[in-house]
Amino acid sequence: MVDPLAEVVGLLQPTAPFSKLVVASAPWAVRRAETGRPFYFVVLEGSCRLTIDGPNYSDTITLNEGDFVLIPAAQAFATSSLDREPPRQGEATNTSIVPMPGGARVGDPEAAVDVRMLVGHCVFGSADAALLVPLLPRWVHVRGERRLATLVQLVGDESRTKRPAREIVLARLLEVLLIEALRSTGSTPASPGLLRGLSDPKLSLALRRIHEQPAASWSVAQLASAAGMSRSAFFEGFGRAVGLPPMEYLLTWRMALAKQMLRQRELAITEIAERVGYSSVSSFGVAFTRHVGMPPGRYSASKADESNTDIAL
Repeated sequence: MVDPLAEVVGLLQPTAPFSKLVVASAPWAVRRAETGRPFYFVVLEGSCRLTIDGPNYSDTITLNEGDFVLIPAAQAFATSSLDREPPRQGEATNTSIVPMPGGARVGDPEAAVDVRMLVGHCVFGSADAALLVPLLPRWVHVRGERRLATLVQLVGDESRTKRPAREIVLARLLEVLLIEALRSTGSTPASPGLLRGLSDPKLSLALRRIHEQPAASWSVAQLASAAGMSRSAFFEGFGRAVGLPPMEYLLTWRMALAKQMLRQRELAITEIAERVGYSSVSSFGVAFTRHVGMPPGRYSASKADESNTDIAL
């Protein structure tokens, strides 16, 4: 059976090469903007608050020891000690932040430490990251997962030592932690995305059918039937859980697959069009150009030029 999440994660090619240790003493509060970069938190000790901002929402959650949070496309967020509300946009924090080897000391440097976190940003190696990230939740919060807890412990142990190849080991552990978090069924249900859709027994049936047969001429009614739901209930439930209407999700996935095949340059555009559900090259070209911003042939040529430039360098 096709695993939709594995396909999306495989295309994203996630890595976690950048991390730093943050040690904080209450009271403290910090706000930052990440301009769309994937950001993560691993709480090694203590507790704190996190507020995640979006275009039309703001979510505040409490993070405890062993928790992991991933924000696939962070715009702005704030963290604070439990005795403070995370600062809102434009608010001054007046919190001391002092660089230290491998990270930063936040709050009064003479006070007792109340939280230790490993924080950093991920890298999605795929050229289609901007296309695929909307299929993920706005944020993922994992708690109480034994496998995650073990990985967090390993990350914490490695972050405290100066063993040979420490940075390489830490980066690999964080990559595994990232993938485990993405596939975890314990992800916060309040955040729409593919994970939330897959956690719904009925919606997951439709999602798997889409990924098993992306070239099929799906309609909302057919997908609703696959999910064992009425058309209206399916359409509403899918949009609420996944964050995209069913046909928009199908189009996004088809275009991601098409871009991957065009980069590989192993198939003719005619065959690629058929594999992603288009009966003619012209109809595929129109849909691809509208979604990606350039015709399929030009996209393929541009990626070939990029590869040649990389080889020359």
